[in-house]
Amino acid sequence: MNETAVLLKMRGIYKSFPGVRALQNVDFTLHSGEIHALMGENGAGKSTLIKVLTGVYGKDEGEVYLEDKPVTIHSPQDAQKVGISTVYQEITLCPNLSVAENMFIGRTSGIGQNWKKMNEDAGRILQSLDIPAKATQQLGSCSIAVQQMVAIARAVDMDCKVLILDEPTSSLDEQEVEKLFKLMRSLKEKGVGIIFVTHFLEQVYEVCDKITVLRDGKLVGEYVIEDLPRVQLVAKMLGKEMDDLADIKGDQPTFERKEGDLPVFEAEGLQSNAGIKPFNFHIDKGEVNGFTGLLGSGRSECVRAIFGADRIIGGTVKKHGKPVKISKPLDAMKNGIAYLPEDRKVDGIVGDLSVRDNIILAAQLLRGFFRPFTKAEANQFADEYIKLLSIKTASADTPIKSLSGGNQQKVILARWLMTHPEYLILDEPTRGIDIGTKVDIQKLVLKLASEGTSVTFISSEMDEMLRTCSRLIVMRDRRVVGELSGEELSQAMIMNTIAGGDK
Repeated sequence: MNETAVLLKMRGIYKSFPGVRALQNVDFTLHSGEIHALMGENGAGKSTLIKVLTGVYGKDEGEVYLEDKPVTIHSPQDAQKVGISTVYQEITLCPNLSVAENMFIGRTSGIGQNWKKMNEDAGRILQSLDIPAKATQQLGSCSIAVQQMVAIARAVDMDCKVLILDEPTSSLDEQEVEKLFKLMRSLKEKGVGIIFVTHFLEQVYEVCDKITVLRDGKLVGEYVIEDLPRVQLVAKMLGKEMDDLADIKGDQPTFERKEGDLPVFEAEGLQSNAGIKPFNFHIDKGEVNGFTGLLGSGRSECVRAIFGADRIIGGTVKKHGKPVKISKPLDAMKNGIAYLPEDRKVDGIVGDLSVRDNIILAAQLLRGFFRPFTKAEANQFADEYIKLLSIKTASADTPIKSLSGGNQQKVILARWLMTHPEYLILDEPTRGIDIGTKVDIQKLVLKLASEGTSVTFISSEMDEMLRTCSRLIVMRDRRVVGELSGEELSQAMIMNTIAGGDK
């Protein structure tokens, strides 16, 4: 196939849900041997377009062409049959099976299986794609990055022409991202067309050839990567110039602490069963601080220890100078601590419950399930926080699992704000969500701090931490190696502290 040949065309795609027009006259074109980014805010229509293409949703109007031939796709199985495969952010393979079994699962009879041939075939594919895994090793023993590569190898071996990668890098470190990009470039050379859905702008400019931008369910445009500077991409995604990314701290007044005020919370020698070294910690009223460090440095384990989410095996905790015992999350909640976890799908949302029920969940737990909120109270609270956080949902009755990632995150944030916490812990609150929502959450954090709430903010994006925090605790290898504030708060100082030892 000619490298510049049109591989996929979607024309005039419409899709509506009750109360929401998700796609309106959207076009999308993918060439063979092309890595094409699909960009837009949460709720822009990216996921819906992908689900229409892969048969998860039926389209209301429009046509799909593969190699200039019209195709009708009613299910993911139909999509695979015509050569369209998707690898999602959440790994959907079986960790207890071998790499080879995962690559061929569902494609062999299982009776009289030639294990030797299967392992040899898998080994050949892994080698051809330069994937650092053995066919016979258990998939669960591989890193998340390698597991994703195995999922890609499975898709490619099934005569994949169009490969959709949906947020594949959100859980990877820099070295793992580079390995994935190497594999993507290798597939590009083989003529595979890749649709890359991501929120990481740097990655788009590193690996992609073209960008298609959606906004509010409509096509903004298709652009060659060299013709679209980053600032213009942000402006097109948001529909406005984004000049408030540089310094949002100036937008909010700072909370004035009184002389002699004790820290809201402080910990000494705190240690959990998650492998972090004993650490000291304090946070003042109205302060935003953060834990920073490379992936796996122990950032999340520290805040999980503070919240009692992991078993505490040492250390003391004080609230306003008085000792308190926090051995489980309910203890923390009763002491005014709220915690938005890193993995919203596993630890955050209750997918089948409505937006309303997800919002009132923590407050109801504190109140006690034998004293349920009335329907009127629940509706009032839900409506208040949907409005406060600009949550995009058809209604409070909508199941939370049908919301975009950014709006799910806002619902979980609403859940904790409803408990009126003294101390709010936010672990990766903006991961996998759009730039506009990121700025909304950052501004909200600073507003809460200006009103006296203490906030610990964790993000993998260093510039986001610098925009939001006034003090950073630096982690390396599951121990605290430094603390930075004031003029020390710079990207260079953080990197030097991470790399250079105790400060």
